[in-house]
Amino acid sequence: MTSNATTRAGGPSATRTLTASTIGSVIEWYDFTIYGTAAALIFNQLFFSDISPIAGTLAAFGTFAAGFIARPVGGFVAGHYGDRIGRKATLVMTLTTMGAATALIGLLPTYEQIGVAAPALLVLLRLVQGFAVGGEWGGAVLMAVEHAPDGSRGRYGAWPQTGVSAGLLLGTGAFSLMSLLPEPQLMSWGWRVPFLLSIVLALVGLYIRFKVSEPESFVAATSTGTSRRPLVEVLRTHPKELLIAIGVRFAEGGNYYVFTVFILTYITQQLDLPRQVGLSGVMLAAALNIVALPLWGALSDRLGRKPVFIGGALFMAAYAWPFFWLVDTRSPGLIALALAIALAVPHGAVFAPIAAFYTELFEPRLRYSGLSIGYQVGSVLLGGFTPLLATSLILWSGGAAWSVAALIAVGALIAAAAMLAAPETYRRSLRG
Repeated sequence: MTSNATTRAGGPSATRTLTASTIGSVIEWYDFTIYGTAAALIFNQLFFSDISPIAGTLAAFGTFAAGFIARPVGGFVAGHYGDRIGRKATLVMTLTTMGAATALIGLLPTYEQIGVAAPALLVLLRLVQGFAVGGEWGGAVLMAVEHAPDGSRGRYGAWPQTGVSAGLLLGTGAFSLMSLLPEPQLMSWGWRVPFLLSIVLALVGLYIRFKVSEPESFVAATSTGTSRRPLVEVLRTHPKELLIAIGVRFAEGGNYYVFTVFILTYITQQLDLPRQVGLSGVMLAAALNIVALPLWGALSDRLGRKPVFIGGALFMAAYAWPFFWLVDTRSPGLIALALAIALAVPHGAVFAPIAAFYTELFEPRLRYSGLSIGYQVGSVLLGGFTPLLATSLILWSGGAAWSVAALIAVGALIAAAAMLAAPETYRRSLRG
């Protein structure tokens, strides 16, 4: 690996790299999100039609969780190769894998057509999706933050984070359009269209990613050689940093899926409202989140990562009950307001700074592995099982939302405590 493959942080290609990281992240999360939307709204009828509707919903959310089980594996593999052969090649691999798995979901026969093989294949492809997105996040944020000008790492790191909400907006928008079809067409072929669009999006993303270069800090750090076993080395030498990285994910790692996936089921099944009410509210909230994230990231460049994150986590804990009070009014306008506040304010404040924070927490030669372990272990512990747990809590409490509000608050407070124990990193050099 030679220096002509690098660019200086903030140099001419920094904007191109930021664009590539963001667009690739959007595509990955579009693919991952359309599955969650389908699981919340229709997969119980397509792949679990031989059981009751609520049991089918639990089973569909179980397949949703399967993707999160695979995310640490994808993170570990991508971290290993990202620290050994570079960020670019690894990111090309993750995008290709995700695009193929998502398109194949769109081609799957249903339970009525092939029986139990249908949900089995669905789970298998969901595992492949999880593997791909598990490797994507670390590389995308690293490419953005390691190319960022000094004093702008929080803002640069927040842009790939917008890919989560932009993917959510595109995925929810695609299903919202398909939901306008008559029910028979939606259930026969309409649900497949958002999945098959992934082929086109993946080709666009690959074209852009082939044009980026490795960050200078990574090439400089590995000029004398790379770690033979970066995963093992980061576990041995950075246990405290890994625990902090896992702990701070408790604010958004699971709660995000309460606000965007579980809430769709809650609105349709508990409040007996049309699915369009939840879809429209989530789309509005996602659009505002895209605007808010770079602003929160820029604020963390001025104030530090810790005050922005801790303030957002405490607000999230306090807002959990008012959120459900607004949703339970059954007013579409107030439901949209509740979701908009949730994603733009507390979620934005805790999600935007962690890209730069994680990057600054680990040394360059082990950075991809450190980020991926911390982030993806948090994902499997929190994200995949939260909609399932929230649905179970609603059943246990007889439909009372206070139990899910308590779940949100506890997670946010754990994250605030973890960040309180962390060092402030925003003035650290990325060269280690």
